[in-house]
Amino acid sequence: MPASLWKAAAIAIVGLLTTVLPQCLATPAKIALRPAAEEVGRFEKIEFTIDVPMQCAQPFDVEDTDVSVNFTTPGGQQVTVPAFYCQQYERKRLPQGRGSVDWMYPVGLPAWKARFAPAEVGNYSAVARLKDRSGTAESAPVKFACTASSNKGYVRISQKDPRFLAFDDGTPFFAIGQNLAFIGEGQHMTLAKTEDVLATLSKNGANYLRIWTCCEDWAMAIEARKSAFGRSWGQKATLVPLPDAPAGSERKCVKLAGSAGATLAVTPSHRVALRPGTKYVFSARVKTEGDAAVRFEVGSSRADKDVASGADGGWAAVQQEFTTGANDYWLGAMNVRLTKAGTALIDGFSLKEAAGGPELLWEADPNRAILGNYNPVDCFMLDELLASAEKNGIYLQLCLLTRDLYMHLLKNDKSPEYDRAIANAKRTFRYAVARWGYSPNVAAWEYWNELDPGLPTDRFYTAMGEYLEQIDPYRHLRTTSTWHPSPKDMRHPKLDLADLHYYYRPADAQKYKDEVDALLDRTRFLLENSPNKPAHLGEFGLANDKFQPTDEMRSSKEVIEFHNAMWASALSGASGTCMFWWWERLDKNDAYPHYRPLSAFLADIPWTTAGLQPRAASVANGNVRIVGLQCRDRAYLWLFNPQAAWRSVVIDKTTPAEIKGATVEIKNLKPGKYLVEWWDTTTGKAIREEKVSVTAAPLQLTVPDFNRDIACKIVLRK
Repeated sequence: MPASLWKAAAIAIVGLLTTVLPQCLATPAKIALRPAAEEVGRFEKIEFTIDVPMQCAQPFDVEDTDVSVNFTTPGGQQVTVPAFYCQQYERKRLPQGRGSVDWMYPVGLPAWKARFAPAEVGNYSAVARLKDRSGTAESAPVKFACTASSNKGYVRISQKDPRFLAFDDGTPFFAIGQNLAFIGEGQHMTLAKTEDVLATLSKNGANYLRIWTCCEDWAMAIEARKSAFGRSWGQKATLVPLPDAPAGSERKCVKLAGSAGATLAVTPSHRVALRPGTKYVFSARVKTEGDAAVRFEVGSSRADKDVASGADGGWAAVQQEFTTGANDYWLGAMNVRLTKAGTALIDGFSLKEAAGGPELLWEADPNRAILGNYNPVDCFMLDELLASAEKNGIYLQLCLLTRDLYMHLLKNDKSPEYDRAIANAKRTFRYAVARWGYSPNVAAWEYWNELDPGLPTDRFYTAMGEYLEQIDPYRHLRTTSTWHPSPKDMRHPKLDLADLHYYYRPADAQKYKDEVDALLDRTRFLLENSPNKPAHLGEFGLANDKFQPTDEMRSSKEVIEFHNAMWASALSGASGTCMFWWWERLDKNDAYPHYRPLSAFLADIPWTTAGLQPRAASVANGNVRIVGLQCRDRAYLWLFNPQAAWRSVVIDKTTPAEIKGATVEIKNLKPGKYLVEWWDTTTGKAIREEKVSVTAAPLQLTVPDFNRDIACKIVLRK
């Protein structure tokens, strides 16, 4: 047989094995469970490595490979957590311009891990279990101890007042924060910058962030298209059926056609990290038609010969080696260029260290699955982000599923496509529970960002809610969001946290005049449709009629609508402040200090035990709006001058007139002696205190003179 035919046969066999091996399973051998520590604090993470024999290449499919760890608690209860398959990374912050860039490089081969946070002090034992199509295997038990810690536990619906939140130890939790959705390379918020912002938020009293892990290929996305051959918003390379693929296979390869000089750019969404002073091997295979020929440009490596099929028309192997310099941390541009006109098919892109190791060009696999496949760099980024949140006392609402991968499957709740969406979502949430569910700083799982509210989603939320009740031993809160208000979702029994998104725009003429009025109107709607359930505005902000920043937002340094909306939402009856959307604007204008006075004012409010209701208070002798909560022995009020609204100050250029001589009347306080504190909302300090007595008549107070807003606490003295 000619050498060219031997080469073609070998390549064909490799391609066949690549397709067939995922269907093959070795008989389970012994597995081992190795804890990273012998002792862990209560509600803190202990991580395990699970030594699993080589199995089928379907590590994210529980029907193929199911790895879990069963824990026996000090009280004798059994708790099972799923394990997860992951690639470990080394990370450095490298200087770039005035900031830094995240260098993340894979270390070793992927491995099975498990994470657990014990809720009971005492001695535990753990056993790892592997189940696949050939049988089951079980590790020897390992032991570890759980000690007391200061961790308050997970965020729950309060057992004393279901409208609000509390930790496991009963301490009330009131969410104060914002959105920080797009995190990644090329974004305003890189991972490194986000970690810095978390520290700043914590220092200023914020404690909550809504984070997207569903950004497709423009930022962090756990399950989404990450392709080296184009972007979701732009031109994509041509993918065609792979010649000589086994019958029934749907495998594809990349097609490059045109005149000499035509180029295919290979551009992963994550820049490919390299290690300095290291030898690498790039490989691929090419099949050309007619006189066509190609050359490969891989960073600094340039091929000096054309590549084309031989006389037999089979696949030609490509291999290029290069060694990085002392300061080479990144792979440069990668291109495939036609040197002679015609058509070339390219497959098998690979870049690895010459000594072996994990694949660096995983985004260049045209057959890489999207649903049920989890992006390794993005998953590591979320590991790092969650570690930073834990360090800084920030709790995260993780928006997990990439909407556009699922929405078309949910049109008919009796269809096979609908069943497939549920099955895929279960797989994704199983992975999320396994990898990040241990953390008390995961406050809530959010299914989607702004799904179509007209879709028949009740069965989806019921199925997913029941599934999470089975596999999430930590019982994280569950929520969702839609692009228009969806009362059926607000009331759904398997959704714990009610959510609503709203942007007040010029088209909403009345609400556009006053962000406080807009916020209170939407909060009332939300609370009316989610009685006895925690609720908040998951997105809120000013926008133009195309839901983009207005010209004034871009040019003005004022963030007063942020300040006003935060204070109004805090005393609206919601379980947290509104989550402001425009995080880049907040960051550029250093709006974070606005959280500090609000956090100080809210710190001692007994959210879950006081039975707080909308205020029974009014203001006389002044054009003042009053927002607040009260019960029989206390009241918390925020007074706002409407002339201090965004439109009035920024667009109409109005200087708010000083409010003088206003009085406030508070009804329904029980008789007794009260301490009244008037707070400056910009400093977070009481500017005046007075002791008053309440009889059967309403309490009347004189309001200190103010320009924009002022807050008040009225508490029965003991």
